[in-house]
Amino acid sequence: MAEREHVRVAVIGSGFGGLGAAVRLRREGVTDFVVLERAGSVGGTWRDNSYPGCACDVPSHLYSFSFAPHPDWPRAFSGQEHIRAYLEHVTDVFGLRPHLRFDAEVLRMTWNGERLCWDIETAGGDLSADLVVSATGPLSDPKIPDIPGLDTFPGKVFHSARWDHDYDLSGKRVAMVGTGASAIQIVPAVQPRVERLTLFQRTPPWVMPRMDRAISGAERALHRALPFTTRLRRGLLWGIRELQVQAFTKRPNELGMIESLAKRNMARAVKDPALRAKLTPDYRIGCKRILLSSEYYPALARPNVDVVASGLGEIRGSTLVAADGSEAEADAIVFGTGFRVTDMPIAERVVGAEGRTLAEVWKGGMEALRGASAAGFPNWVSIIGPNTGLGNSSMILMIESQLNYLADYLRQLDVLGGRVALDARPGAVSDWNRRVQERMKRTVWNTGGCTSWYLDANGRNTTIWPGTTAEFRRATRRVDLGEYRVVRPAAGGGGARETAAEVSA
Repeated sequence: MAEREHVRVAVIGSGFGGLGAAVRLRREGVTDFVVLERAGSVGGTWRDNSYPGCACDVPSHLYSFSFAPHPDWPRAFSGQEHIRAYLEHVTDVFGLRPHLRFDAEVLRMTWNGERLCWDIETAGGDLSADLVVSATGPLSDPKIPDIPGLDTFPGKVFHSARWDHDYDLSGKRVAMVGTGASAIQIVPAVQPRVERLTLFQRTPPWVMPRMDRAISGAERALHRALPFTTRLRRGLLWGIRELQVQAFTKRPNELGMIESLAKRNMARAVKDPALRAKLTPDYRIGCKRILLSSEYYPALARPNVDVVASGLGEIRGSTLVAADGSEAEADAIVFGTGFRVTDMPIAERVVGAEGRTLAEVWKGGMEALRGASAAGFPNWVSIIGPNTGLGNSSMILMIESQLNYLADYLRQLDVLGGRVALDARPGAVSDWNRRVQERMKRTVWNTGGCTSWYLDANGRNTTIWPGTTAEFRRATRRVDLGEYRVVRPAAGGGGARETAAEVSA
């Protein structure tokens, strides 16, 4: 039998998190690593989401790596094609292609306590790694609700993240299910060309204008000639969002003024009072993600659009029946119903030191030390792990903080020397999670009166970080060995042991 390939680090996923980890590994002098990607190209969610109108709701200069500034963003808010091109550019500039393994979906990875490594089974072959960086991201696996009769629908059905570009919606009766960030971009993009568009809305979102514009050639020339201006622009965008955090995390009642602006935004485009009533949320703004669009409300006011203020309850052939009993005929159904965020499928494929999957350990709710390490899963580091999401700023800021933690994690392993692993102490994980959840109690995400995808099946917010990005960066600057068990091979190869002298350190 051929010997299994072994690498120092295996990175799972090639979106922003995975590519960022790969760049950081190379900058730390680590070249013995692979990036395992289930698809055939890099890009993560910006590869998978190619639906009409797909764009980012974070300004371009903030939604990019600080170590890879891009002076030529064409718009204030970039479209999907520009962000995906940026990630391809990063891949080339930092020499990551030799490390990429495409069509290598991870089927299972198991901690090997004798060899102190992860045994990884992929669709492209098996390997092992001293350390795994899980960068699969929370917005990677679509979620489609279990609708009675869906299998009887004779038309086309797909999720927004799996858009069927071979199917022409022109002249069709289209049902859009959901009113999240994807739906408010899809609706105005397809409304002009469909015969009829029926929007099934369980809960109306708060929508603010999207202040998008083309970035002028003069601005881009300035950024190319004087790189510090790009950094200054990024810093200003970051600072504005940091100042907003207090209202979300400590003083939700101050968000009332923002609600008034959102209502005026709606009133400008929607003159029908009955339609405005359907579209007006009954929860505090910010409890669900605040959406940005200047085209969504005008599209809903068009004569070929119907808004059903009720979720889709049943399907009878080509007839879609809402929970309130209203009916609509459709040739195609597009689900904009989000992703498996609090029950990520990758957790079902990770088997830890005690023989349990990460999904089993997280059955009561996801939790990880500083968003990175789960107890019982040595040398496993998550990027965009539990409680690292944001409600008002750029996730790239959080990713870069976690890359700092990853870099120090590797340094600590080097200092300890030899075959060694770090396993987060259960008490440290619990203490960190308790502090996070205590802070969460005052936030708009927990007190705003809504049910959102930030909450898991138990009603706990295991998704959002309840503070500023600067706070998180400070919290993840260094690895505290006191929060970990230091594990080495047992004498005689009979399993792992914890080294007392190192534990006391």
